[in-house]
Amino acid sequence: MTDARIEALTELPADTAEAVLGLIGAATAADGQPAVSESGRLHVRGGAREGVRHLLLWTPGQDGAEGGDGAGADLTGYAQIDGSDPVEAPSAELVVHPARRSRGHGRTLAAALLDATGRRVRVWAHGGHPAARHLAVQLGLKLFRELRQMRRPLTPDAADLPEPRLPDGITVRTFVPGRDDAAWLAVNAAAFAHHPEQGSLTQRDLSDRLAEPWFDPAGFFLAFRGDDLVGFHWTKVHPEGLGEVYVVGVLPAEQGSGLGRALTAVGLRHLARDRRLPAALLYVDADNPAALSVYERLGFTTHEVDLMYRTET
Repeated sequence: MTDARIEALTELPADTAEAVLGLIGAATAADGQPAVSESGRLHVRGGAREGVRHLLLWTPGQDGAEGGDGAGADLTGYAQIDGSDPVEAPSAELVVHPARRSRGHGRTLAAALLDATGRRVRVWAHGGHPAARHLAVQLGLKLFRELRQMRRPLTPDAADLPEPRLPDGITVRTFVPGRDDAAWLAVNAAAFAHHPEQGSLTQRDLSDRLAEPWFDPAGFFLAFRGDDLVGFHWTKVHPEGLGEVYVVGVLPAEQGSGLGRALTAVGLRHLARDRRLPAALLYVDADNPAALSVYERLGFTTHEVDLMYRTET
């Protein structure tokens, strides 16, 4: 491992960002799931962001890793540290190119990540793969969060989906970029005040997502009480043809009214009838029994899990 080199950056040059995305793509093809989340991938190509750092693991270029540094080294591993949350420990994700695994590179990269954070960090293991679990144990990390991916089939007539029953006084229309940004950010922050990953989204974060190829305003539903935005369901269509309950949010004052369930049904019917997709997925924390119960009643079952580990505090 003496030939391995760690480079720490707060902003990735364009060619390095492309190499990182290529590495993530190669790992995704091998593993069946991205090791770096959507927000993390946006950070790769989105320029400098406060609190975000990138660790690059370079090794001598010989055996198929994608991307080089111009000096005969290949990009073998990548880690991202997001320390933008003022309260929680930084969160992190890491990945090693599939052509260079089982050589200690993951441990080297993880050790650099721990050093960079002063051993105060939360680390995602997307998909909960055995190698990631083993590395977490080796590093003395403790499991503390389980995020479930749930799925259900869809039919073009949506006959097995419930009719949306909106509370009295609620109307629904689709999102208009530029017009609805500020109102949506405010409702999102209030609905997810307990969930910093989602609730702390800024205009820049929203704009990044609106610029993504998958964005479709026809699948972004807003619920109003009079002129006031009180809830939303943002759907997403993945390139492989899966629909996603991307995020459902309801103002605290409207929670318990059935609005969240109704908005979920609105979005699912759109994915089934309008987009004619074969299945839908969503993510939900395993320690949220109320949400799990709602989604199970809608026909969702657990498909796989993402695990988050943290250092002892």
